[in-house]
Amino acid sequence: MICVAILIFGPACGNQRRDLDRSRPNIVIFYADDIGYGDVGCYGAIGVKTPNIDALAEKGIRFTDAHSSAATCTPSRYSLLTGRYAFQNKDRVLSGKAPLIISIDTPTLPAMLQNAGYKTSVIGKWHLGLGNGTIDWNAIISPGPLEIGFDYCFIIPATGDRVPCVFVENHHVVNADPEDPISVSYEDPIGDRPTGRSHPELLKMKPSDTSHDRTIVNGVSRFGYMAGGEKALWVDEDFPFLLSQKAEKYIETYKDQSFFLFYSFHDIHVPRVIHPQFQGKSQMGPRGDAIVQVDWCVGEILKILRRYNLEENTLIIFTSDNGPVLDDGYEDQAVELLGVHKPTGPFRGGKYSAFEAGTRVPFITYWPGVIQPEVCHSLMGQVDLFASLAALTNQGLESGGALDSQNFMKTLLGKSTSGREYLLEESYSFSLRYNNWKYIQPHKHVPFVDTVNIEGGYHLEPQLYDLSMDIGEQNNLAEEHPEIVRKLTDKLNKILRKQQNSSRKTLEH
Repeated sequence: MICVAILIFGPACGNQRRDLDRSRPNIVIFYADDIGYGDVGCYGAIGVKTPNIDALAEKGIRFTDAHSSAATCTPSRYSLLTGRYAFQNKDRVLSGKAPLIISIDTPTLPAMLQNAGYKTSVIGKWHLGLGNGTIDWNAIISPGPLEIGFDYCFIIPATGDRVPCVFVENHHVVNADPEDPISVSYEDPIGDRPTGRSHPELLKMKPSDTSHDRTIVNGVSRFGYMAGGEKALWVDEDFPFLLSQKAEKYIETYKDQSFFLFYSFHDIHVPRVIHPQFQGKSQMGPRGDAIVQVDWCVGEILKILRRYNLEENTLIIFTSDNGPVLDDGYEDQAVELLGVHKPTGPFRGGKYSAFEAGTRVPFITYWPGVIQPEVCHSLMGQVDLFASLAALTNQGLESGGALDSQNFMKTLLGKSTSGREYLLEESYSFSLRYNNWKYIQPHKHVPFVDTVNIEGGYHLEPQLYDLSMDIGEQNNLAEEHPEIVRKLTDKLNKILRKQQNSSRKTLEH
């Protein structure tokens, strides 16, 4: 689903550079969606060019063993913002009307930075739920990003393939019209808008499954039904420009003080509806063109940072929310036009999968004058960004906060090669990395995710792979090394119990 970049900048005024404050730099996170390990040029992409992202890697640190917390987007986002694994939340991919899954009492990354004096913002895809249950899209929408540490938000409530197809700015739907109230249903049809099932002739692209054939908005049938809100409806093609403009305006507004911007891309998630400026810019059709859009957005944000002389006090981390998927609900020729491009790189699986390609994603850090160019093979996890950025900004962690997050700031800056000894990977099952060993817990789920044509990696027997010898996870060594299986099983169970005990204490409190 997505790439993330963290840009850290010091204050500047106009074109006059002020003294750099690297103890409390500005922070920007770019988080892309569904971009796989092999989907950008510096990780071996074929058929698409990503010069702006590649430039970050050329002058920064390119990590080869960095992971999102999960093989789907909602839990990865939860973990990044809370520093906690997300498996206590039953929803791996939230519906468009789900309540906020981050409790307003939970310590979060943006709240920690608020306490450090930062202005904080999220722009782009949200998909962590809104409200306490039933949402009235025509009134104040709360709780949401503002209640968990963000000062400003301009968000896609869930994803582009789900209704409601509107933007939410702070607590309100953008361009909401009280004379045309918005209604949303994920069960029964509502309103008089045509659906993909009833009027396929109106579609820009056909759905490839029966869950994406409902209400049509902007020529695309969505997951769920929506009525009203005609003036508030988004235009998918405008996403890269509108979101980048909002991000640029935010940087311009707070350029003279410390700020945190979480730029959360919708690309390259489905539906991949490409702006004409980027159509045909890759050799892979809409999926490749969406990667070009991501790279363009990175370049646009870098331009404004350079305009205000902020770059030299900037840390950039570029990564993705989970591994890649081709056909994920729409017929956009992602499979047919793939060619020799390998979205997963050398790894097995993809989005939804317990294999490495489910969570091993691009991860780049960049900070001129601080970071020197190198390639780092340390085991890293996005769950550790919370504790690492707290250390960077001299902030302590609240009691019970960021429970699973560890401080690897020195590694992110190239001052150390220390990495994770153990790292949990969540999918429909659980996997555990231990140095170069990869253990996949037995699970009864089907071994193949047929709807997206991806190997899930789910089997009734335990799996153990030595990634130093078998990067493609082809040779299961569980029977040959029962002692390692026992060790990793015990460790995994301890992690799960730790989470359960922590959640129980939170509920009791």
